[in-house]
Amino acid sequence: MTIEWRYTVQRDLGVLSLAGFLGADAVGRFTGAVGWAVARGTGPVVLDLTRLRGWSVGGQLAVAEAALRLRAEGRGLELAAIPADGTLVPTGEGPAVPVHRDLAAALAAHRDAGAEQRAWRSDAWPSEASPGV
Repeated sequence: MTIEWRYTVQRDLGVLSLAGFLGADAVGRFTGAVGWAVARGTGPVVLDLTRLRGWSVGGQLAVAEAALRLRAEGRGLELAAIPADGTLVPTGEGPAVPVHRDLAAALAAHRDAGAEQRAWRSDAWPSEASPGV
Protein backbone atom coordinates (compact mmCIF):
# COMPACT_ATOMS: atom_id res chain seq x y z
CA MET A 1 0.00 0.00 0.00
CA THR A 2 1.23 3.47 -0.79
CA ILE A 3 0.02 6.97 -0.14
CA GLU A 4 -1.95 9.47 -2.13
CA TRP A 5 -1.26 13.17 -1.78
CA ARG A 6 -2.81 16.55 -2.43
CA TYR A 7 -0.92 19.85 -2.32
CA THR A 8 -2.72 23.18 -2.09
CA VAL A 9 -1.19 26.62 -2.09
CA GLN A 10 -2.48 29.60 -0.21
CA ARG A 11 -0.69 32.92 0.03
CA ASP A 12 2.58 32.16 1.86
CA LEU A 13 1.40 28.71 3.03
CA GLY A 14 1.23 25.24 1.53
CA VAL A 15 -0.84 22.29 2.72
CA LEU A 16 0.39 18.82 1.78
CA SER A 17 -2.33 16.27 2.64
CA LEU A 18 -1.62 12.53 2.75
CA ALA A 19 -3.98 9.55 2.58
CA GLY A 20 -3.10 5.89 3.13
CA PHE A 21 -0.17 4.47 5.10
CA LEU A 22 3.26 6.12 5.13
CA GLY A 23 5.48 3.05 5.25
CA ALA A 24 8.76 2.08 3.59
CA ASP A 25 7.06 1.47 0.23
CA ALA A 26 5.57 4.99 0.26
CA VAL A 27 8.67 6.99 1.22
CA GLY A 28 9.71 7.61 -2.40
CA ARG A 29 6.26 8.90 -3.31
CA PHE A 30 6.20 11.10 -0.18
CA THR A 31 9.64 12.50 -1.03
CA GLY A 32 8.37 13.31 -4.52
CA ALA A 33 5.32 15.09 -3.08
CA VAL A 34 7.60 17.14 -0.82
CA GLY A 35 9.67 18.04 -3.90
CA TRP A 36 6.46 19.16 -5.61
CA ALA A 37 5.69 21.39 -2.59
CA VAL A 38 9.22 22.83 -2.57
CA ALA A 39 8.97 23.74 -6.25
CA ARG A 40 5.48 25.25 -6.14
CA GLY A 41 5.07 27.22 -2.97
CA THR A 42 6.49 29.63 -0.44
CA GLY A 43 6.29 29.82 3.32
CA PRO A 44 5.72 26.93 5.67
CA VAL A 45 4.16 23.62 4.65
CA VAL A 46 1.47 22.08 6.83
CA LEU A 47 1.59 18.31 6.49
CA ASP A 48 -2.08 17.32 6.92
CA LEU A 49 -2.27 13.74 8.18
CA THR A 50 -6.04 13.66 8.72
CA ARG A 51 -6.51 10.85 6.17
CA LEU A 52 -3.32 8.98 7.07
CA ARG A 53 -4.12 5.57 8.57
CA GLY A 54 -0.69 5.29 10.14
CA TRP A 55 3.04 5.53 9.60
CA SER A 56 6.06 3.36 10.19
CA VAL A 57 9.29 4.49 11.81
CA GLY A 58 10.68 4.83 8.28
CA GLY A 59 7.75 7.04 7.34
CA GLN A 60 8.30 9.18 10.42
CA LEU A 61 11.98 9.54 9.55
CA ALA A 62 10.97 10.62 6.03
CA VAL A 63 8.85 13.36 7.61
CA ALA A 64 11.83 14.47 9.69
CA GLU A 65 13.97 14.53 6.53
CA ALA A 66 11.29 16.61 4.81
CA ALA A 67 11.59 19.13 7.65
CA LEU A 68 15.33 19.35 6.98
CA ARG A 69 14.77 19.73 3.23
CA LEU A 70 12.25 22.51 3.74
CA ARG A 71 14.51 24.28 6.24
CA ALA A 72 17.30 24.23 3.64
CA GLU A 73 14.86 26.10 1.35
CA GLY A 74 14.11 28.68 4.06
CA ARG A 75 10.70 27.12 4.81
CA GLY A 76 9.25 25.28 7.78
CA LEU A 77 7.23 22.10 8.25
CA GLU A 78 4.24 21.80 10.58
CA LEU A 79 2.16 18.69 11.28
CA ALA A 80 -1.62 18.50 11.62
CA ALA A 81 -3.58 15.51 12.97
CA ILE A 82 -0.69 13.10 13.51
CA PRO A 83 -1.78 9.45 13.72
CA ALA A 84 -1.84 7.00 16.62
CA ASP A 85 -0.07 7.99 19.83
CA GLY A 86 1.04 11.41 18.63
CA THR A 87 4.74 10.68 18.54
CA LEU A 88 7.30 11.53 15.90
CA VAL A 89 10.65 9.78 15.87
CA PRO A 90 13.22 12.54 16.45
CA THR A 91 16.32 12.72 14.29
CA GLY A 92 18.51 14.61 16.73
CA GLU A 93 19.51 17.95 15.29
CA GLY A 94 16.51 18.49 13.04
CA PRO A 95 14.40 21.63 13.13
CA ALA A 96 11.52 21.95 15.56
CA VAL A 97 8.29 20.73 13.97
CA PRO A 98 5.14 22.34 15.38
CA VAL A 99 2.25 19.90 15.84
CA HIS A 100 -1.38 21.00 15.55
CA ARG A 101 -4.39 19.03 16.81
CA ASP A 102 -6.01 19.10 13.36
CA LEU A 103 -5.93 20.96 10.05
CA ALA A 104 -8.35 23.64 11.27
CA ALA A 105 -6.01 24.48 14.16
CA ALA A 106 -3.03 24.62 11.79
CA LEU A 107 -4.85 26.96 9.43
CA ALA A 108 -6.00 29.11 12.34
CA ALA A 109 -2.35 29.56 13.28
CA HIS A 110 -1.88 31.08 9.80
CA ARG A 111 -4.98 33.29 9.69
CA ASP A 112 -3.50 35.61 7.09
CA ALA A 113 -2.67 32.86 4.61
CA GLY A 114 -5.81 33.50 2.56
CA ALA A 115 -8.01 31.13 0.61
CA GLU A 116 -6.82 28.18 -1.45
CA GLN A 117 -5.32 29.49 -4.67
CA ARG A 118 -4.21 26.36 -6.49
CA ALA A 119 -4.16 22.60 -5.90
CA TRP A 120 -2.46 19.49 -7.30
CA ARG A 121 -3.05 15.86 -6.33
CA SER A 122 -2.03 12.31 -7.12
CA ASP A 123 -4.36 10.38 -9.44
CA ALA A 124 -6.12 8.30 -6.77
CA TRP A 125 -6.60 11.05 -4.15
CA PRO A 126 -9.87 10.23 -2.32
CA SER A 127 -12.83 12.39 -3.22
CA GLU A 128 -13.83 15.06 -0.74
CA ALA A 129 -17.19 13.28 -0.35
CA SER A 130 -15.51 10.22 1.22
CA PRO A 131 -13.29 11.39 4.12
CA GLY A 132 -12.69 7.85 5.42
CA VAL A 133 -9.84 6.09 3.64
